Amino acid sequence: MPPVRPMLAKAVHAVPHEPGLLYEPKWDGFRCVVFRDGDDIELGSRNDRPLTRYFPELVELLAAALPPRCVVDGEIVLATPAGLDFEALQLRLHPAASRVRKLAEETPASFVAFDLLALGDTDLTGEPFRERRKQLEAILRTDAHGLQRVHLTPLSDDPAQAEDWFTRFEGAGFDGVMAKPADLPYEQDKRVMWKVKHERTADCVVAGFRRHKDGEGIGSLLLGLYDDEGVLHHVGVASSFTKKRRAELVEELAPLRENALEGHPWRTWAEYEPDPGRKPGAMSRWAPQKDLAWEPLRIERVAEVRYEHLQGGRFRHGGRLVRFRPDRTPESCTYAQLDEAPPAELAKLFGEAR
Repeated sequence: MPPVRPMLAKAVHAVPHEPGLLYEPKWDGFRCVVFRDGDDIELGSRNDRPLTRYFPELVELLAAALPPRCVVDGEIVLATPAGLDFEALQLRLHPAASRVRKLAEETPASFVAFDLLALGDTDLTGEPFRERRKQLEAILRTDAHGLQRVHLTPLSDDPAQAEDWFTRFEGAGFDGVMAKPADLPYEQDKRVMWKVKHERTADCVVAGFRRHKDGEGIGSLLLGLYDDEGVLHHVGVASSFTKKRRAELVEELAPLRENALEGHPWRTWAEYEPDPGRKPGAMSRWAPQKDLAWEPLRIERVAEVRYEHLQGGRFRHGGRLVRFRPDRTPESCTYAQLDEAPPAELAKLFGEAR
């Protein structure tokens, strides 16, 4: 019965080659544990927030794809001809039921299954992963009419195949590669798998900051990049500072706070005025109560930031500050410096799964 805390992964920088590992592509979507008991289907997120109301189209699909009583771990994704679109997927988390129904028709989501936790009266979490996978392959229907949006994730015991996935399918919006011991039981909320993700660096404008939740230090730096028209877009944040570093940043950035709003390119972001630039401060869809108030800084400081990949013109996950770059000017921080992964077809990956 829900809730179930999904099993988690540790980050590593290269595909591990230890014996007994099984590899999967890492999907870029919403982690979701599906609970089915007869006509009742519930979609649970990794933070115990129910997803059922946001994806009504998946409830119907999963009723046809799954046996009457089971628990399946997987990922909700939004597949487009250009690959996975996480930004469009986030728009599905809307409070208005009418809007949810409209988006379900216009941008229907898909479900990718990768683990089976229970079947009938049997709890499978103590079984080795290889056995859970075999049973998942046996019970999941993906070939019936109308089930083109329910998928079984590809799996391989070949690290060379994992390396190929890591490189080839980045252009389809994938996060990277997962590695799981074949004999691994399902351990809720424990980091017992491995994830390999892409890492890059970019020089970004430091345009503002948010306070840490303790109210004292700086919690995150707001980052910007210029487009070809000279518009400064908000592309994400750099965060995860130690307590000592949060206090140091208060002192380092203090001179840039003076008269910072005067002429600041993001000064009208909260006024809902037409403006071509991406702005900070939008309400979090996952945590509407979260304080996203920010304070501007004069556009003078450049930071080198480590990030994973870019999607929809923004860093898909939060960046990490590497160092400040006094040798770079803000005007030189443009999208042109970023790597662009070649597009890849999702159909090829699903073909490999079959």
